[in-house]
Amino acid sequence: MKRTTNKIVLASMLSALVFILTRVISVPTVTAVGNVNLGDCAVLLCGWLLPCRYAFLSAGIGSALADLLSPYAIYTPATFLIKGLMAVIVSLLLNRSKGSTTVKTILSGIVAELVMIAGYLVFEGVFICGFKTAILNIPFNAVQGTVGLVAGVLLFSAFRKINKK
Repeated sequence: MKRTTNKIVLASMLSALVFILTRVISVPTVTAVGNVNLGDCAVLLCGWLLPCRYAFLSAGIGSALADLLSPYAIYTPATFLIKGLMAVIVSLLLNRSKGSTTVKTILSGIVAELVMIAGYLVFEGVFICGFKTAILNIPFNAVQGTVGLVAGVLLFSAFRKINKK
């Protein structure tokens, strides 16, 4: 029972962190839609620190709430799925593959960020602005993903060091 409670508490705290880093540290892009934020850092942490189902819900809910309470509310369902999927990807790749934890952390983050870029490209291309305009957001999503990955790897490394003590 205690282990489940700990996972729920950690998932809730990470979901709040996802929300805060997405809403507070957010810079609008120069294209028609979207923004660049640090939410991906916490989304990746959800996957690296939690089992898949907790990671999916934590990352998805925190990100979706940030969109719901922003000018980008139309993105809410897509964000829930994309960010939740990102957390599942890093959770699976970190916990079920062999090799150095640092290498697995970085590679899983890269794969998750590529899924984010592709996910928003498809969503925007189909539902928001068409593929010609959606393609313009790829560099901004890549910047967001890169910043989130670097910050996430640094934070996860710090968590691992604290946990070893």
